[in-house]
Amino acid sequence: MYTKRQAGSTSAGGGAPSQSVALAAMMFAVAMTFIDQTIVAIATPDIVDELGLSASGMQWVVNAYLLALAAFFALGGRLADLLGPRRIVVTGTLVFVVSSVLCGCVPRGDAALTWLIVFRTTQGLGAALLFPAALAVVVAVFPVERRGRALALFFGVTGALTALGPLLGGWLTDWTWRAIFWVNVPVAIVALILTAMAHVSDRRRDEPLDVPGAALIAVGMGVSVLGFQQASAWGWDSAITWVCIVGGLGVLYVFCRYELRTAHPLVKLAVFRDRAFVVDSFVLFFAMLAFVPLFYFASVYAQVSLSASPNQAALYLLYFFAGFALASQWGGRILDQRGARPAMKLGCAVGAIGFALWAGKLTDLSMHDQWPYAALAGAGIGFILAPASTDAVNRAIDASYGEVTGVTQTIRNYAASVGLALFGTLLTHSMTDKVTDTLESRGVPSEAAGDAARGVAEAVTGNADDQRFSGGGAVADTVRESMSAIRMDFAEANQRVFYGMAVALGIGFLGALRHPGGTQRSEETSDDSRARR
Repeated sequence: MYTKRQAGSTSAGGGAPSQSVALAAMMFAVAMTFIDQTIVAIATPDIVDELGLSASGMQWVVNAYLLALAAFFALGGRLADLLGPRRIVVTGTLVFVVSSVLCGCVPRGDAALTWLIVFRTTQGLGAALLFPAALAVVVAVFPVERRGRALALFFGVTGALTALGPLLGGWLTDWTWRAIFWVNVPVAIVALILTAMAHVSDRRRDEPLDVPGAALIAVGMGVSVLGFQQASAWGWDSAITWVCIVGGLGVLYVFCRYELRTAHPLVKLAVFRDRAFVVDSFVLFFAMLAFVPLFYFASVYAQVSLSASPNQAALYLLYFFAGFALASQWGGRILDQRGARPAMKLGCAVGAIGFALWAGKLTDLSMHDQWPYAALAGAGIGFILAPASTDAVNRAIDASYGEVTGVTQTIRNYAASVGLALFGTLLTHSMTDKVTDTLESRGVPSEAAGDAARGVAEAVTGNADDQRFSGGGAVADTVRESMSAIRMDFAEANQRVFYGMAVALGIGFLGALRHPGGTQRSEETSDDSRARR
């Protein structure tokens, strides 16, 4: 977004920007967006219990944030160019924190689901404005010789905060799940104060905004994810399911064709001329199909099948993050010495094996016996994310750091949305089939067993017997008596999800084999390319 000549420019008020304060401000601002990718998953059973939401409804609450983040990320980067990054950082922070407060104030009753989805969407919009603008500030404030270290710190610290989400969510949920949204308020206040103190410059570009492109990418992503998400309710044989999936993907194809023709595109798709960038993006897509959705499915599994508390579920996820953190450091060294290809191949192979072995242990219903496989799965993702993302940025031809990051982040967030929707549908179908079999084996007629199974699958909570089946009747009594078996059914249904994640990483491995190999372009070459722009 910003060239070498812009680094270290003065602010609108005439003073030189404070680099350390500006970096701290951007890290505080972006911290909220990373934490919110994982913090809600821990509180899912409590939210479902208090507000009476269905499982598919709760998946929309989680997915609305990711989908908005993907759909509007490129728009956020473009607005930072046109209106100035400092202004967009402030705007994004305000949109994000106001939406967070409103999410925490959701009323009980029929309007609860709509309320949460709307304000989770605007929360994602705030994050989409905030992140690329914050990145632009860091790139603009730091000169070339210090920029690499600043960006490494920016991505390293903010990325590590993803692990803080489950721990913070578990602790806050013990008080009230609403606090997982309200915790963003003090962070936002600190970020806004530091931004004001930093005297960040606000240069603009006098170019038009690609409104048609912004509309096309938002519609294409939204409609396609809607099809995946609702397939559990509409059925895979339903025409409307495939109209949404195929229609949404068709709109995204039209978006790509339009972006290649327009003079001032929202997303510069010319970066896909580089084969390494294409492979990096492909591997990132399939890695993210598993990475973010894992937090939702693993935390609900822990609280339903393992009867864990929110805090215990958070600790369960730490097994994954332990492997992730160690492999991220190792993967960075492999990238520096041998390039991204060996790191991505190793990560996809280790991740596929880890998720497959983890899936096989889910039915043991023992949290502590699963830690080696959870850590192995985390290590696989750790080997992939930083090397693939860094290699994509360094190999992209004639594009700025911010523009390329906009493309990779859009791909990553869209993949997370698709993964949550696709695996959520798989879980619901599998859970329904297994509970139906359990109830039929205990004498419940097929039609009644199917109806009850759909109710249990939609509840997806350890208190399903109390919530949905607290009344009388033979079927309700059988469901209550069968809860131990139903919790095992839920574990078996999750096995399919985790095996699906293993398959996704296996596909990523096949893609990594196509990477041309070698190390990234040098810093000087990358800088010269950006300076010529």
